[in-house]
Amino acid sequence: MNVLIVRLGALGDIVHAVPAVAAIRDAYPDARIDWLVEQRHRSMVDHVTVIDRTIVLERASLGGWVAVMRTLRAAAYDVAVDFQGLLKSAVLARASGAARVVGFSIWHLREKSARPFYSSAAPGEGRHVIHKNLALLRALGIQGGEIRFPLAPVISPALAELTRRLDGRPFALVNPGAAWPNKRWPAQCFGELCAFLREAAGLVPVVAWGPGEETVADAVIASSANTAVLAPRTTVPDLVAMCRAATVVVSGDTGPLHIATAVGAPTVSLFGPTDPARNGPWTDADISVSRFDGCECHYERRCHTSRWCLGDLTVAEVSAAVQQRLAGGIRG
Repeated sequence: MNVLIVRLGALGDIVHAVPAVAAIRDAYPDARIDWLVEQRHRSMVDHVTVIDRTIVLERASLGGWVAVMRTLRAAAYDVAVDFQGLLKSAVLARASGAARVVGFSIWHLREKSARPFYSSAAPGEGRHVIHKNLALLRALGIQGGEIRFPLAPVISPALAELTRRLDGRPFALVNPGAAWPNKRWPAQCFGELCAFLREAAGLVPVVAWGPGEETVADAVIASSANTAVLAPRTTVPDLVAMCRAATVVVSGDTGPLHIATAVGAPTVSLFGPTDPARNGPWTDADISVSRFDGCECHYERRCHTSRWCLGDLTVAEVSAAVQQRLAGGIRG
């Protein structure tokens, strides 16, 4: 059987789709499984060990679509599974020429206009998005499936550099950035948390950053009384390796958090407009500090009220959560 996975992005959503892809491999060990993804997220999919090939949508243009459709049609897929639920992902799944196209039922789609492109649909049951993805597999006759993340080992120059700089001392990885402005806890608060991590927990706070986040990272370090250090420039594989090596990871609801949880790093996560029960860590050991219940801007990129929910989150509250997670010890 030839299977096409369609999950174009974003980083955290790709991570959340991995257990379902692993379940397909478990159910059909001899299948050929390809994954269609946007170019900027390719490096994450390349490290998923249960797929045979990464197919890349190089450009979001007519030429890019035509090129990738030629590649897809040449593979003669028996089934395409759309884990994204958008019109564009559904169109690409259908354009692959797969004999069968599977997607979420209309009540569980992000864009209901995607539904006509599916030949069969299944409800995305379960509160967490990982469970919703696993439930979609019922359309393929796959029931359940354990949550596992088969990711390849990483040789990381960035982690090697960081280890030298820290002289092997244990570190906490702190990620202050996020694509949505209202998911970002203030840099000053992160800085004060870094001081706590160094002084009370004996960990070197390492501030992670991505493209365009250098200013935020510098602000965190400046607010930390110089207890924090800047992480080296990292790729996604570097981030995987650094999360694996960290004693604890503190982050908002963004890709690095989901990578950390996938590789088993202890995490403390900060949630405002998104629901940790749906998007957050799924292990009992990890701790989410949430303002979702009091947020008035659920799943909106920017806050439109005078009361920003994450603004109520105190350093003391997050520090206590870190202490609790560190006391738990065993990786969740």
